[in-house]
Amino acid sequence: MAAGEARRMRPVSERWPKPILPIDGRPVIATLLRELAAAGIGRVTVVCGHLGAQIERLLGNGAAFGIAVSYATQARPLGSADAVVCARASGACPPFLIVGADTLFRPGDVGRFARRFTDARADGALAIRRQPPPSEGRSAVGVEAGLVRTVLDHEPGNPVSAAPLWGFTGRLDPFLEDLRGPPLELAEAYQRAIDEGLEVAALEIGATRDLTFPVDLVKENFPYLSGES
Repeated sequence: MAAGEARRMRPVSERWPKPILPIDGRPVIATLLRELAAAGIGRVTVVCGHLGAQIERLLGNGAAFGIAVSYATQARPLGSADAVVCARASGACPPFLIVGADTLFRPGDVGRFARRFTDARADGALAIRRQPPPSEGRSAVGVEAGLVRTVLDHEPGNPVSAAPLWGFTGRLDPFLEDLRGPPLELAEAYQRAIDEGLEVAALEIGATRDLTFPVDLVKENFPYLSGES
């Protein structure tokens, strides 16, 4: 998912789409594609929107990253569920992973998540993490016996937050329809599926590095720029 306007990153995102901003001197989406390739994933559909031409120029057909890249267009910023609908309309066939293009995962975590999602044989999956923890704009997740019970949990003291990494099967397709909004969000679609008895596995991963606010661009790159990493 690389189509968002990244309003919280303004004014930086007025000139550059957030996925091509760097962490450790490399565009986030470029590092992410290499992680997906290392996980054995052969094809990626990049859903573009805001300043999407810059993303397409960077990635091309994906050959430089060892993965085949195609593109879908999200004409308006209608949310994460709509991004998946756009990918499906362009030919993406489940089961697949849904990944936000503004987050770096610990090396190997995407591949481990993919394998555990396959082994779980669940209807879907959601990556959970303890770092960064839940905060304003970063929801907690209610988990019970390895399954997601509440995608957006408001229980005080819950230390587990959602990461932008989802497992999707075709059994979730009907829950992308008739969502409230806009925006049309995956959180609501997955919660509706859970409420109807489908199983969404909660798969814990390590800490992630997120670009949300302009200060994150400095914070995440300072060790690299100072020669500490």
